[in-house]
Amino acid sequence: MLSPTNHTPTTAPTPSTAGSSLSINGTSNIAPWDEPPTPPPKHSRGFGFPSKASFSTFNSFKTGSSSTLLRHPRTSDSHSTLSTSEGNRLSADDDLERRERFGSTSSTVLDTPSVRKSKSSLFSLSKLRSRSKSRLRGDSNDGEHPSLQKPPPIPDAHNTFYTGRVGPPVPSPPATLGRKDKREKKKKNSEPRPPSPPPKPDEYDKEGLQKINVLEWQVEELIADGIIGAGGQPAPRLDTSQEASSPSSGFESSTDHSFYANILPLTGGFSNPFLSTPVASKRSGRIYNRDSRRISPKDKGLDKSLPASPLDSSGPGSLSWTAPESWGVDKNDLDADYESSVDEDYGAADPVMKDAGIERPMSFAVPRIETVDLDPHDLEAVDLAANVQLAAPHPKRRKKGKRKVTPYTVRIYKDDDQFHEVTMPLTATVGELVPLLNEKLSTPKHETYRLYVRERGRERLLGMTEKPANLIKRRLEHHGYDANDGIILLRGDRLSFLIRFIYRSILFSPDKQLTINSFENVDLEARTLVAIPIAVHKNAEKVVSLNLSGNPMLEIPLDFIQSCTSLRELRLSNMSMKSVPKSVRHAVTLRRLDLSSNRFGNLEEASLDRNVGLQNLYLQNNRIENLPWYFPRLRSLTTLNISNNKFRTVPPVICQLEALRDLDISFNMLSELPDELGKLINLCRLIIVGNQISQLPDECSRLVSLCKLDCRRNNITNLSVVSMLPQLEQLMADHNAVHGLELSLGPRLSTLDASHNEITQLSLIPGPVGRPYALTSLDISHAKLSSLDDLALGQLSSLRRLRLDHNSFRNIPETLGDLLDLEFFSCSDNKLIALPESIGCLQRLSVLDAHNNSLTELPLSLWNCAALEKINVTSNFLGIWYDPPAMYSGDTTPVPPTDTATLSPNPGVQRKASSASLATTSGGRVYPPLVYSLKLLYLGENRLTDDVLHPIMQLKELRVLNLSFNELQDLPRRFFSRLDQLEEVYLSGNKIASIPTEDLHRLERLKTLYLNGNRLYTLPQELQRLKALTSLDVGSNQLKYNTNNWEFDWNWNFNKNLKYLNLSGNNRLQIKVEKRQTMASKHPNAPSTNMSSFTDLTQLRVLGLMDVTLPTVRNGTADTPDENDERRVRTSASTVLKMSYGIADALGKNDTLNMLDLVQEIKSETQNLGAVFAMFGRSQPARPLHPGSGSNRLAKYIRDRFVGAFVQELDTMEKFGDDVPDALRRSFLEMNRSLYWALRRPHRDLRKNSVVTIEKDIFHPPVDQATLDSGAAGIVLYFKEATNTMYVGNVGDSLAVVSRQGVAQPVAQRHDPFDRSETARIRTAEGWVSPSGLVNGMVDVSRSFGFYQYMPAVNARPDVFTYNLTSKDEFVIVADRSLWDFVSYQTAVDIARTERGDPMIAAQKLRDFAISYGAEGSTMIMVIGLAEAPESEAPKKKNQILDRSIARLDGEVPAPVGHIALAFSDICNSTHLWEANPGMATAHKLHNTLLRRLLRFCGGYEVKTEGDAFMCAFQTSLAAVWWSLSVQAELLHVPWPLEILECEDGKPIYDTSGNLIARGLSIRMGIHCGTPSPEPDPITHRMDYFGSMVNRSARICGNAGGGEIMCSAEILREINYSIHRTGRETEYSKLQNPEAIDEIRQMGLQIVPVGDVKLKGLEVPESISLLYPSHLAGRQNWGPEGATASGSRVQFSVEQMRELGLICLRLETLTTSRIFKVVPERKGSIQTLNLEAEAAERASSLKLYGDPNVLLPPMTAQSTDAELMALLDSLATRIVNAISTLEKEHKPQDHSSLNKDTIMSALAQRGELDERTLEQILSVLNSI
Repeated sequence: MLSPTNHTPTTAPTPSTAGSSLSINGTSNIAPWDEPPTPPPKHSRGFGFPSKASFSTFNSFKTGSSSTLLRHPRTSDSHSTLSTSEGNRLSADDDLERRERFGSTSSTVLDTPSVRKSKSSLFSLSKLRSRSKSRLRGDSNDGEHPSLQKPPPIPDAHNTFYTGRVGPPVPSPPATLGRKDKREKKKKNSEPRPPSPPPKPDEYDKEGLQKINVLEWQVEELIADGIIGAGGQPAPRLDTSQEASSPSSGFESSTDHSFYANILPLTGGFSNPFLSTPVASKRSGRIYNRDSRRISPKDKGLDKSLPASPLDSSGPGSLSWTAPESWGVDKNDLDADYESSVDEDYGAADPVMKDAGIERPMSFAVPRIETVDLDPHDLEAVDLAANVQLAAPHPKRRKKGKRKVTPYTVRIYKDDDQFHEVTMPLTATVGELVPLLNEKLSTPKHETYRLYVRERGRERLLGMTEKPANLIKRRLEHHGYDANDGIILLRGDRLSFLIRFIYRSILFSPDKQLTINSFENVDLEARTLVAIPIAVHKNAEKVVSLNLSGNPMLEIPLDFIQSCTSLRELRLSNMSMKSVPKSVRHAVTLRRLDLSSNRFGNLEEASLDRNVGLQNLYLQNNRIENLPWYFPRLRSLTTLNISNNKFRTVPPVICQLEALRDLDISFNMLSELPDELGKLINLCRLIIVGNQISQLPDECSRLVSLCKLDCRRNNITNLSVVSMLPQLEQLMADHNAVHGLELSLGPRLSTLDASHNEITQLSLIPGPVGRPYALTSLDISHAKLSSLDDLALGQLSSLRRLRLDHNSFRNIPETLGDLLDLEFFSCSDNKLIALPESIGCLQRLSVLDAHNNSLTELPLSLWNCAALEKINVTSNFLGIWYDPPAMYSGDTTPVPPTDTATLSPNPGVQRKASSASLATTSGGRVYPPLVYSLKLLYLGENRLTDDVLHPIMQLKELRVLNLSFNELQDLPRRFFSRLDQLEEVYLSGNKIASIPTEDLHRLERLKTLYLNGNRLYTLPQELQRLKALTSLDVGSNQLKYNTNNWEFDWNWNFNKNLKYLNLSGNNRLQIKVEKRQTMASKHPNAPSTNMSSFTDLTQLRVLGLMDVTLPTVRNGTADTPDENDERRVRTSASTVLKMSYGIADALGKNDTLNMLDLVQEIKSETQNLGAVFAMFGRSQPARPLHPGSGSNRLAKYIRDRFVGAFVQELDTMEKFGDDVPDALRRSFLEMNRSLYWALRRPHRDLRKNSVVTIEKDIFHPPVDQATLDSGAAGIVLYFKEATNTMYVGNVGDSLAVVSRQGVAQPVAQRHDPFDRSETARIRTAEGWVSPSGLVNGMVDVSRSFGFYQYMPAVNARPDVFTYNLTSKDEFVIVADRSLWDFVSYQTAVDIARTERGDPMIAAQKLRDFAISYGAEGSTMIMVIGLAEAPESEAPKKKNQILDRSIARLDGEVPAPVGHIALAFSDICNSTHLWEANPGMATAHKLHNTLLRRLLRFCGGYEVKTEGDAFMCAFQTSLAAVWWSLSVQAELLHVPWPLEILECEDGKPIYDTSGNLIARGLSIRMGIHCGTPSPEPDPITHRMDYFGSMVNRSARICGNAGGGEIMCSAEILREINYSIHRTGRETEYSKLQNPEAIDEIRQMGLQIVPVGDVKLKGLEVPESISLLYPSHLAGRQNWGPEGATASGSRVQFSVEQMRELGLICLRLETLTTSRIFKVVPERKGSIQTLNLEAEAAERASSLKLYGDPNVLLPPMTAQSTDAELMALLDSLATRIVNAISTLEKEHKPQDHSSLNKDTIMSALAQRGELDERTLEQILSVLNSI
């Protein structure tokens, strides 16, 4: 405990020696002092005892504590470097020989009378071996409360006795000593020395020992002689110069080396409160003799069966004592144990660690010391090699096959920040370092110093067997460093960024000043406490809630816990404990216990069952594999959280916790749930996120109290088991493997999230009769649905939120109008061609999102939606907007043009028009409700023209209007007359040459105006009236005007509130300095400053002036504001290294700059190294920040310094044999380290002579706490000069995508905590992932700059990609998550590709699309051109295909004429697939989209489609070959529905080399060329072709098999000449497309001649050949079988057949009024099998026991499809017969009085059912 004042051992009170209890002030008795928890089993040790020995020769025990004690400050004036050898540790004799050779480094051995003092009576007691946990601690002070007395100092753990002799030094062995001689010498040295042999165990006088009276000791004399301390603890360690046995001297001593196990207890008679069983107290004790030189902390060879001594030797004064397991220290390396356990599940252990000899037992010999004195002010100048040099171990001692590991140079700090450098190998232990440091530092005699480690804001005491260098190595790996990075990057004090070692005294210091406002709720989290504060101890009875998390607490005293009589909540998380403190079990009043984020492996010894009232237990983020047997005793436990552990199965004891209501088992390694889980009938909340569960057991249907089930991120295929639970309200099942969703909804199920599943079937099973479905929220987005059932949708009448995004719907049923409570409806990213007209009935609908569809118009009834506030129909084909329907005042007709009973919430009540919905104008005309409700309207990327804007002008309540990327040219003159509420207007990407100015002054609320990408030449002066304007983007226009002509044109100085101003991309704009005086005297609004200056815009955050001509020095300068933490100014050109680029950004809703860009060319003294494009920041802060704080300060620091760090790494990478990816990785890590120190280094306290503590690395002003806790994502692209290589490194969610001929190629990895590989890494780093996907419950990315409080779970190690650029690569898109969260990779490439000639416009277009799709955060997008812009071509025909994914591509080529090539394609077995496979509808749409996209890239013309067959025309033959090869290659990568992949026709097929050659639909193709007769089709107006050439082409295709391309001889001749350069040139060879030739050559072509084949209907045989892409050449040895129905349907397994057979047996048994039971398997244990009970149960007449394998026909995995079909038919027949029998036996009697009128009148009296429901009831009754 902490002492109120400083004290020394000489002034402590003398301990009491009488009594069996402790007293305070002689008045009150308290509980005994908390004894140390049970140490791990110790092995017996025997020692020789002399006839006369000295007590002062006793050495202290070896500590294993991980506690952190408050330091006792000391000063030091020196810095030194200590070096320990990596070689094998030496024995005592070997060390003695070394001392002969290196006497200067050895300690002096003293043989003085004072050392030889002894107490024979004490030695008699010392011969007894103590029994662990048999006594309470006896070193307490009488008359003093245990919390106030001084704790015993931990003696020097490295000073131990071993049996040896003192004599002359042993001479060194000869150099030619052989291996055998060495082994004999080693064996000899390890044997006990004979001079003072210890007595044999059987010679001890047990009776004499038992008669010794401890109370007769002269304690004062013992204290005076220095034998024990004043508090009863062992005496402090002697100074090295006075010790009889020092570590460096090989532990030789002049005395007989006896061993004293423990300070004897000064008080007796206490029973052990921690003793779990009384077995130990019954053991008989005897001394086991063994040579201590052979004892190792990892030695497991001792006999564990030896009985323990009746005396206690497990106290802190005992050598056999070890630290409590809760301290986080074990005999072995604590962190190594943890890593090995984690590696076992998440990855293999690092071989370097094993090769380093970590598992080698430790010897007690100490390596030689090498001392280097360094000037503390010149440490940074010391060469690295000098610090890492290590005394070479003896080569013959080195083990063979072991890899040499580079040593680590570590700084060990003192309390006064002085430090010493120690160079050590991975195998060096703390026990070896402590004596070296003691000797070097000359530590005081009366104090004991220990080595502490500080990391992640916490400190702990290192155990003597822990290896600091190995600990550093693992921490480097956790933080993202490689093996050599730590030595290269973390020199000097840089390592303390991750970990810091401190050498200090273990004596306690006074209490820290703690402010505790209330003793009821005491929060002491992360206070670096090692003991309970005295103030809390004194008020223990008042404490209700105690939070000790994040402290290096050693133990919680038992007396304190027993004094906390009101304690209800105890939090002990993040304390690195390996076992639960023993005193916790005595908190009998505890209700809530938090033990999360520790290192518990098991809870067997925690005995938590003694906390009988425990209700909430949190064990998440540990490494528990199973729960102890006593858990069912926790009968009051209602909440249990065991997430983020190592469970492979659900512990059976959980299923016995009958009171459990909340269970979280997320992020374990579970593959199944037990059937016994159904026993938890009181369970209300079950969370199983992030496992690998594939099926919910049928017994889950018994969870009748379950309210919420969260099973996201698993492999579950069926949800019907739990969806009908009576109390279930929320079912979260996204990211699973559900492909058939049956909506069998329970009576209370209100929320169902089944998104991100491969759902192809959706059905609704009728629920409880007489009540509507309670479902209010349904999410089935990101599925593969193609249609919705009308009846199923209409029955969900309670829906309020419906999400159907990312499916393949073409229509929405009209029954959507029956969902009268619907408030939110989203159906984006589908194939919708129209919205239902009934949508106007949705009077509560507030949000309608249908962007990225194929809508051509909106229903007229939409005007009647009275609550609709937001409409988003961006990216459609809208060309018309209907005028509002004409209505007049006084009209009582309901607003919607449908039946009034349908619209009214109460059927049969006619709804009259209200004043809100029937607002009138002065002329008596009534505007529909939408005019007054709509506030946000997004109409971007449609086909709207100026003629359709009139209806939009009527929407007077609009706040946001987005008309970007339409076909607008001239806005109506009074366009803004009624839109005076507008706050945001987006008109980008049109052809607007001017904006109307008559009503601009009415837009008083307008904040955002985007006019980029138009044809503006000037900006009107009226823009200055927009006083609220903060964001203005007029980039990429044709601005060319005099900005100083402010009387007529707009100038930025009139809008002082601007925060975002973008003029980039206006190549003609010149900002000139006006030399004449301002016109202030002529105009009252004239500015008084320079009109070309931007400095008056004090609130400016982003200023874009790229490609704008600024005045030169000769003509004056245009004052641009300087960049700072809150402002970004771009004035550079848009070209770097001949690569053009463009940047677009937006501030977002928070109006702060969160993202920063970096574009810089890297040059050396002699050459260009390349260019860097980078982006840093966060789109959205992790949490709301205070004004003036933000992650942009972090981003700017990184941006300003990254290039310098990267160039430095490039310069040094050859020195270390690295390449660019290593340099890029180290640059990220170095910037993260540098940022750490810059954030935490105070400005006024700079340390001298430090390479990083310079003025520019300090934040001005200092950052606040919100900024300290924030982070920043980052992505860097490095284009290396003259190598055509791009290197990409990223952390976080900023990503890059390359467009390779229009195909998206991701070149960065998104670091999502939900990613399983990232989850495993986080767990290895002792972090955890919450069910919401946040690291440690706070951060939404797994890698990032910053977030230092969550390191190393969140680190800055980037994923580095090397991408070789080719001529196919067009551009790179770099963006933050604001784009990628709303736009897919391929969609982004398609959008940017429409403007690939101008990257600036492409970037702006992507930004505007992100905003239109829903992005609200800070957005930044960069587009980098990789190839020259294509030459402008003649405008192609406008897209007629109403598919937005196709419409964004290049226009379709004109219909070819003359000599052309025709290509036919057809889906194999399509007829059977349509009939038998439910996934065919979705697969067909995917097939059509792929073929049409590739037609645009290859220059093909779609002639027509018949069913699933395509007929396409190409102008050249090789273009048709290119298209066919591309189709066959891309079919492998289509996201086919699961039903297709599971059937025989679509399953993946591999060749003999393991290459994938088939997957999904199989397509046959045929190619032929000739001159057909073209003729336009009168209906479709598309070109069609006729003639024999067309017939021949179709027959060639029909002769091909699945996955084959057949071509005629004409095509083959063209291939031979143009591709292979063989054969003769044809007359059309010169007309072939060069791009097609290059693509075919790069793809590779395999030709297989078939020969002459007679085609159907043709007389002349055709010579045909087969074509394959090179990587699919294995198809020639694989031929698909003919069309069969079995190959098209989903295959059923033998297991499914067995389940069907079991159902058949149960039904047949029911016909005999019995229940069929499967014979249970016998267990191996006879004790658990009650044969009599089993026999009685089998004899019961109600149950029939049998073996299904006997009663059913044989079924094996080798059964053929025909055999299974026959078996299925047989089982179906048996099931039908059984059901018929049951129906006849249990059919109810016919009651003539049971008619419709009787039922309806009886049920209608309750007033709960309508007529429609009663009709359904009647139909059900009639069917019985």
